[in-house]
Amino acid sequence: MKTLKTISLTAVVLTLTLVLFTACNESRENPLLQESTLPFGAPDFGNIKTADYLPAFEKAIQLTRAEIDSIVSNPDSATFENTILALEESGKTLGRVSAVFFSLLEADKTPELSDVEKKVRPMLTELENEISFNKPLFERIKKVYDTQYESLQGEDKKLLEETYKEFVRKGALLSEEKMARMKEINLRISELQTQWGDTLTEATNEAVVWVEKKEDLAGMTDADIAQCAKDAESRGGKAPYAIVIVNTTQQAPLASLDNRELRKKVFEASIHRTDGTRKYNTFPIVVEIAKLRAEQAELMGYPNYAAYSLENTMAKTPENVYAFLMNLIKAYVPKADAETKAIEEFARKSEGAEFQLQAYDYFYYSAKMKKEQLDVNDDEVKPYFNVDSVLANGVFYAANRVYGLSFKERTDIPVYHPDMKVYEVLDKDGKTLALFYTDYYRRPTKRGGAWMDAFAEQSRQRQQLPIIFNVCNNAKAPEGQPSLLTWDEVTTMFHEFGHALHGMLSNCQYNRLSGTSVARDFVEMPSQFNESFASIPEVFDHYARHYQTGEPMPADLKERMLKSINFQPCYALGENLAATCVDLAWHMLPSKDIPTADKAMEFETESLRKVGLLNPFIPIPPRYHTSYFNHVWGGGYAAGYYSYLWTEVLAVNIADVFAQRGALKPETGQEFRDKVLSRGNTGDLMQMFSDFTGMKSPDASSLLKARGL
Repeated sequence: MKTLKTISLTAVVLTLTLVLFTACNESRENPLLQESTLPFGAPDFGNIKTADYLPAFEKAIQLTRAEIDSIVSNPDSATFENTILALEESGKTLGRVSAVFFSLLEADKTPELSDVEKKVRPMLTELENEISFNKPLFERIKKVYDTQYESLQGEDKKLLEETYKEFVRKGALLSEEKMARMKEINLRISELQTQWGDTLTEATNEAVVWVEKKEDLAGMTDADIAQCAKDAESRGGKAPYAIVIVNTTQQAPLASLDNRELRKKVFEASIHRTDGTRKYNTFPIVVEIAKLRAEQAELMGYPNYAAYSLENTMAKTPENVYAFLMNLIKAYVPKADAETKAIEEFARKSEGAEFQLQAYDYFYYSAKMKKEQLDVNDDEVKPYFNVDSVLANGVFYAANRVYGLSFKERTDIPVYHPDMKVYEVLDKDGKTLALFYTDYYRRPTKRGGAWMDAFAEQSRQRQQLPIIFNVCNNAKAPEGQPSLLTWDEVTTMFHEFGHALHGMLSNCQYNRLSGTSVARDFVEMPSQFNESFASIPEVFDHYARHYQTGEPMPADLKERMLKSINFQPCYALGENLAATCVDLAWHMLPSKDIPTADKAMEFETESLRKVGLLNPFIPIPPRYHTSYFNHVWGGGYAAGYYSYLWTEVLAVNIADVFAQRGALKPETGQEFRDKVLSRGNTGDLMQMFSDFTGMKSPDASSLLKARGL
C-alpha cells in the first residue's frame, strides 16, 4: 500500500511539473517573433534558443502568406503604394528570422541547427514558389509596371523595375506546365544544396591530417605546432597533432613543412575530400544541380544557365566573360611557365637535377626562394600582425581616415559565440551609423572561408540602421598567446570589411535596394578596393607593430615584406582563372550534355585543357575543384565566380583614382561614399563607376600591372 501511494504521489508531481513546464513554455514569447528591444534591434542571442527557430519560421511564413493575400485581395486598382511598396514591406518577420538563422548556420552549424535546416528549406522554397508564381499578384505588379513606370522617379522607379524583372526572371510569364516544372526544380535544388552544405562541412572536418611525431612538423614555427596540438585536442585527439583542412585547394602549412610526404598527404586530403576516393562524394549532387539549372534556363528560353544568369550583370553575356578571361590567360600562361621553371630550378639546387615540382611543392619552394631573394618569410612578419592591432589600428584606422568613422565596442549586446565582438559605428558627426560584429576564429562548426552578411540591412523606409558582421577562419592562439596573422589573412580582414562598409554606409530608401544588393560582378569591388589600404604606408605603419614591444616593423623588413607581396604572382592568378573557367564550363552546358557523376572530374580536366590552363609543366590547380566549389554549388556564384577578377579590375581603377588624389584624403572618401558606397542598387552600376572614376569603361590592363605581371 505504501509503495502504491508513493507511485501515485510521484505521478501527480510529475504531471503537475509537466503542466507547469508546458504552461511556462507556451507563455514564453519567441524572441525571434518579437521586434528586439536591444539597441538597433540587434538579435537577442542571450534569449534565442535552437528550439525557437522552427516555430518562428512556421509563424513567419504564415504571416507572410497573409500579407501577400492582403495585397492580392485588395479591391482597389493596383498602384505603387498598395502593391509594390506593400510587397516591399511584406515578410519583415520572416526576413528577421532568416537573417539570424542562416547566419548561424554558416558560422556555428550545430547538428541541431542542421536538423532545423532540413525542415525549413523546403518550407521556404514552397513559399518562394507560391509568391513567384502567384498570377493575381504578378498581374497587379505588371499593371503598375505598364501604367506607372514612366511617371515614377528615383528609387521608386528602380524598386518597381527590379520587382517586375525579378518576377519575370523567376518564370511569372511561363505556361502552367512550365511553371509547375520550375516549382519542382526550385524545391529539388533547395534540397540538394542542403545536402551539399552538410556533406562539405563533414568532409572538410574529417579531412584532418593526423601527425604522430613533432619532428614530422619540422619547418613550422613553435606557435604553429602549438596550434596543431590545439586542433588535435579539439578534434578528438586521434594523434598528438592535427593539420586541419580549409576550404581552398592549397593549404597554408604547405609553405613551411619540410616533410615532402606529409606535404603530399595534406594536399591530397584537400583535393580528395569530396571526390569519392574517400568517404564523401559530392559529384552526384553537383551533376544534378547542374542539370536542373540548365533546365531552368531552357524553360526560360536561354541556351544555358550562364546565359540566363549573366543577363542582369555588368558582363551581360558568357561571351563577354570568356573574352575577358582569354585575354588574361593569354598574358598569364607564358609568365606562369617562366615562374614555375624558376621555382623548379631553385628546388633542384637542393633536391637534384631530376626533381620535378608538384602542386604540393609550389608554396614550399616559392617561400624558400622568397626568403633567399628577399630575406623575408611569414614567420618573420607574423609577430607584427596581431589580429587585434590589424583590426583597431589598421582596418578601423583606415575607415576613420578615409570616411571619418569611429568604432566603440559594445559589451552589452549579446553574441552567438564568445569569440565575437560588437562595435557601434559612429559617423564623422558622432551620429550612430551601424552595428558591426566580428567573428574571426575558426571552429569545427564554421564553414570555411570568410564573408560578410547582415542581421539587418539599412532602410530609411523601415527606419532601420544596418547590423553587419564579418566572419573569418583565422587560427585562435592558445590561451594567453596572441593570435598572429599571415599577410593573406591581413588582407582578408580588409577585404571583408570593404563589404561591411558597403552595408554600413548605405543610404537607401528601400531594403531591397540597399547595401550589397547589387550584381555579383560589382559586389566584390568595394571589398577588393578596401584591400589596397592594407599596404598604404601610413596605415601599414599604424597596425604592423610587434605584439610584445609595440615597435613598428623595421624599415628594412617592411620594404622587403611589401616587395614580397607580388613575388611570384602567377599562382594566385592561375588558381583563380582555373576555378573561374571550371564554373563557366559547367554552366555553359545544355541539360542534355551534363556529364554523369563518374565523368565529372574528367569533364573538369577537359574544360581546363580547352582554355589552355591544363599544362603539365605548370602545376597550378584551381582554387576550388568542382567537388568542393562551395561558391558555385552551395552559394550564389553559379556562373559568377569570374566576378572576383572582373571586380578586381574595377577596384584597381578606383584605387588608382584614390592614389592620384591622395589615398587617405577625406574628400576623396566622401566622394566615393556619395557616388558609390551609399547608393546600393539604386542606379546603373557602370554609371556609378564612371561617375567616380571619370572612365567610360574599366581598364583591364591595370589588373596585370597591379598583380606584378
